[in-house]
Amino acid sequence: MSDHRYFVSAIGTDSGKTLISTMLVEGLEADYWKPVQSGEPRDTETVQSLVSNKNSSFLKERWLLHTPASPHASARIDGVHIDLADFHLPELSRPLIVEGAGGLMVPLNDDDLMIDLIEQLRLPLILVSNTYLGSINHTLLSVEVLLKRDIDVTGIIFNGPANSETENVILHQTGLSCILKVPQFNTVTKEVVRQYGQLLKKSLDELDQ
Repeated sequence: MSDHRYFVSAIGTDSGKTLISTMLVEGLEADYWKPVQSGEPRDTETVQSLVSNKNSSFLKERWLLHTPASPHASARIDGVHIDLADFHLPELSRPLIVEGAGGLMVPLNDDDLMIDLIEQLRLPLILVSNTYLGSINHTLLSVEVLLKRDIDVTGIIFNGPANSETENVILHQTGLSCILKVPQFNTVTKEVVRQYGQLLKKSLDELDQ
């Protein structure tokens, strides 16, 4: 049985990592950590505002940068340097959701990328995908680089408007499981987060069996 500790990444910057992370935090009653935050609003505050359970804790970012840009650029503007040695997985026995910044290949500094941090933390990865024109290419490339790094990919969550042709080819080509399909919402409420959090927990529990 999994202890439900995951790193959440996506095929792009606006794929919905924070929404999916919020649902996972709620459904698993997990703690939440955003290692690198660039600009406002802070994703930690967004997640906290939509979570109803009283058991989740919201951990402090290792780097809280001021400019909404790639972490390496934002850090340079702030006059700081991000190093992989800065990051250590919180020593917790509880479920944990770690949310990345941007996609897999977003630079943290001149040499290291977000995928290097994922590889270092050694958590199973949940990949958020979408069905926009071009998302098949972006998803297959993302999965290919993850598998080349021997990163454990738990599965894919499709976020946004449904497209069975896109979804089916992604799942066929990658061989990964679809954890859940999350539709596009006009308004995200605590009830929506609670409902889909429960669905995510059920799906993850079934994958563990």
